[in-house]
Amino acid sequence: MNNSKNRPKTAVASGSYQISTRKQLVLEAYLGSCVGVNIYDRKAEIGGLIHLLLPESNGNGSSWRPEAYASSGMPLFLKALIAEGVNPSNLKASIAGGALIGPVSKRDLDLDIGGRTTEVVQRFLRQADIPIVEAETGGHLGCRLSLDLFTFKSLMQPLGLFPDNDTEVSEAPSPASLDAALKTVLPIPQVALKIIRMVNQGYYQMAAVAGEIKTDQIISAKIIQMCNSTYLGAKQKVDSIDRALVIIGEQKLLKMVVSASMETHFNNSGDGYSLCRGGLFQHALQTAIVAQKLAALTGKVSPDIAYTAGLLHDIGKVVLDQYLSAHWPFFYRRTQIDGVALCTAESEKFGMSHPEAGFKLAKAWSLPENLGDAILHHHDPEASHSDSGLAHIIYLADLLLSRFQVGHGLGNVDTEELAPRMIYLGLQPSKFPALVELIPQDPFGPIYS
Repeated sequence: MNNSKNRPKTAVASGSYQISTRKQLVLEAYLGSCVGVNIYDRKAEIGGLIHLLLPESNGNGSSWRPEAYASSGMPLFLKALIAEGVNPSNLKASIAGGALIGPVSKRDLDLDIGGRTTEVVQRFLRQADIPIVEAETGGHLGCRLSLDLFTFKSLMQPLGLFPDNDTEVSEAPSPASLDAALKTVLPIPQVALKIIRMVNQGYYQMAAVAGEIKTDQIISAKIIQMCNSTYLGAKQKVDSIDRALVIIGEQKLLKMVVSASMETHFNNSGDGYSLCRGGLFQHALQTAIVAQKLAALTGKVSPDIAYTAGLLHDIGKVVLDQYLSAHWPFFYRRTQIDGVALCTAESEKFGMSHPEAGFKLAKAWSLPENLGDAILHHHDPEASHSDSGLAHIIYLADLLLSRFQVGHGLGNVDTEELAPRMIYLGLQPSKFPALVELIPQDPFGPIYS
């Protein structure tokens, strides 16, 4: 396994770092506005990667750990490396990220979060006398930063470039093909649909729902496995849905069931919309969590409804995903080089955008009107005719993830109307950096907070 391509890989989560001695492993981070830093000592065969979100804390007493900020994270990272055994005089560093992910608006330029984070990192490394041997920062493209822990070599790769897929099928799918694709998408499990409707109505019948969960062996097994993860520890083992209900409570169990049900609907490959394996579901789950927190913060809609809408907002991509990989050069060129919105590129090539495809699925599944409306208008919330507050929250949650958790999917969210949309939600545009702290550090644990 001398080739890093053949070595196992592990992602360094946002607002965290990993350090290791020499081993057959590659650390990597997907970066947009975030900044990644590799620091390593080849002689001691020790190195690590830190994934930074912001230049400094906003001082509002948030729950984010200091590793999320360049001003506090870099000193901690260096201290941990020294504790592991590096020689400070032998250290080298590589920096990547800090991009202005397009389409870029004046708001992006004013905030310049990535640029300011990069400056803090560079200043710290100069003061610590650690030479920067490679840097790829700024620009308009996301990238993947990796550190091979066997060779201690850094690698920076633009996201969305697949050398094995450089040809494009000229013929786009016909309307009839798209309609057929809509009909082949598996229906939502009945237990999940019942929960969605209960959440929307604010009326819970847990006894009936628990009974239905038990009849679905696949979902039951997923829930029990989630509950028995390291999150709960060895003292609270779960062996039944009834036990899970007692330990984690009604609302968390409902969210877990809906999330587990929807996971199978999202393509788990690294092709099409997803830039990494499982990226579509990862983005959906993180959007759900951030939407729930935004709903609680603003009081505009029920947090449970916002969670469900966030989970479902990109379901239309399931319909179009099978066609997108064949037209990858077109979509890469239009979204990453020409700077047009993903929905525009979809309409140009397919005659249908993913929000429109998702709305068709929502109607086919008989989802509540407000959820279908949020799916259709999460890129243009002003056009909402059912629940504008919900559509605005999903837009903002999706935007946060598209800027600070890149790599999960193709396409970016326009920030041109960010200021009025934040004001609509009762949020001051100047507070946007503080909202980044709503992004979960570990969204794939079993208990969706």
